Amino acid sequence: MKFKDVKTKQCSCKHVHLKLCIGMKFYDKNIEVWIGSDSMERLHRKERVAAILKVLSDNPNVIFSLGYFSEIFDSARSTLSEDITIVKKVVENLKCGVVETLPGAAGGVKYVPGISREEEEEFISRLCDMIKTSDRIIPGGFLYMNDIIYSPEISSKIGIIMAQYFRDKNPDYVLTIETKGIPIAMMTAKALNIPLVIIRSDNRVTEGSTVSINYISGSSKRMRTMSLSKRSVKKGSRCIFIDDFMRAGGTANGVIELMKEFDCSVEGIGVLVESLPYNKRLVQNYVSLMNLESIDEEKGEVKIHPSMRK
Repeated sequence: MKFKDVKTKQCSCKHVHLKLCIGMKFYDKNIEVWIGSDSMERLHRKERVAAILKVLSDNPNVIFSLGYFSEIFDSARSTLSEDITIVKKVVENLKCGVVETLPGAAGGVKYVPGISREEEEEFISRLCDMIKTSDRIIPGGFLYMNDIIYSPEISSKIGIIMAQYFRDKNPDYVLTIETKGIPIAMMTAKALNIPLVIIRSDNRVTEGSTVSINYISGSSKRMRTMSLSKRSVKKGSRCIFIDDFMRAGGTANGVIELMKEFDCSVEGIGVLVESLPYNKRLVQNYVSLMNLESIDEEKGEVKIHPSMRK
């Protein structure tokens, strides 16, 4: 594969501005195909379908107009409508999300990542099996989970699952607190195609002026501090909070209070694992993927199972 005369083009869609590489020349035996070039030869339907699916999947939740694809592929809108119908069927058959079409002058087509409920349940069950092994127990009653949280494959799927639960909240930002929650929060932000905002435990000179609050950790009852740059979120924004672990919910409750300082709301809370039992949870409306019942260091037993709180 060779590339030639690489240019950039601004997406005409008013919902988002993207720079896509166009004018790239692909050599396939004796066939030369220009994508986005004035001298582009007509692509076959299967090639257009593959290209449309690639653009949509690379830009989840971004609306592309038919006019945009018509300009790129030099094809009639009626033809592209048929192509998109095929794309919708492919995504539906693969159960990897949905392709939505929106009518009207401001409408178009967008890809929403997702997985089926059956695949989600199987995935969470496999995660529980991975965590149950005795060699994950760390002295002090903790679990080693870095290899799971920092796995791109695993965290990506966790992000898609979280995004499915909170998409209807129409969030503007995904919030998390440093540090272990960052990978799954980042993947959730990617699936929703919205910014990730990381709340710090202290002030950073590089972030400018900040807002800091003190909060009580629900499990240890210790006073802690969280801080966020004033430039991080816009006033009146809707947010969701994603974290790796919840005990009493003190951190999540602190994030809710911090967002009030920005005149923003926390519309949803999602955690990978919640510890059970805990009778005095400081937050009530949240989603958890796994329930951790107990860790027995002497017996080397970890009791964890898929959560019913979804």
